[in-house]
Amino acid sequence: MASTSMPNFLARLFRPFSSSTNLGLNPTTGGGGSSGVSVPEGAATATVAAGCFWGVEHMYRKAFEGKGLYDARVGYIGGDAKNPSYRSVCSGRTGHAEALQVTYDPTQISYRQLLEFFYRMHDPTTLNRQGPDTGSQYRSGIFYHDAEQERTARDLTEQVNARWWKGKVVTQILPAGQWWDAEDYHQKYLEPGHNPGGYECPSHFLRSFPPLE
Repeated sequence: MASTSMPNFLARLFRPFSSSTNLGLNPTTGGGGSSGVSVPEGAATATVAAGCFWGVEHMYRKAFEGKGLYDARVGYIGGDAKNPSYRSVCSGRTGHAEALQVTYDPTQISYRQLLEFFYRMHDPTTLNRQGPDTGSQYRSGIFYHDAEQERTARDLTEQVNARWWKGKVVTQILPAGQWWDAEDYHQKYLEPGHNPGGYECPSHFLRSFPPLE
């Protein structure tokens, strides 16, 4: 995606706005998007926001594909506007966060594992920002789908805040409202064959933290 004549973070701003206008938006409430992937009965859903969704999806796929991950979709959550576009979300006026929604086999991956990975792969201490990306759409958030997920999210956040992030965590923990799939060209953006050299937020990398008890 990046041009040889501009930094990656600037290319990130210009490229999507000039791409195909085929939105491919798919609204759901608490469920995954329409990706053509067959999801077996008993699959679970997890939704997180950790900055630019390209890198978040890429890291989750790399870590969990073949280990119980059925699908991962990037999209928008936590806002008020209907049918949000990438352009409108980037304006900061819709209230949405760029987010990732994964469907997975809970017999192979636990929700807690997915959230521990979340707290390792991004910086949850920067309010409305990840790396050079600034705005409420880049906020850190966990959007739970049931009471058990909420309990897990709050308990784990308390632990990582004390043991990993020195009391500075600003991650929101909120019920998952309506989900909107992002435009088709955002899906699997950094996967091989799509956008090699595409923008990756520099704050997206795995930290080496001690195991939690």
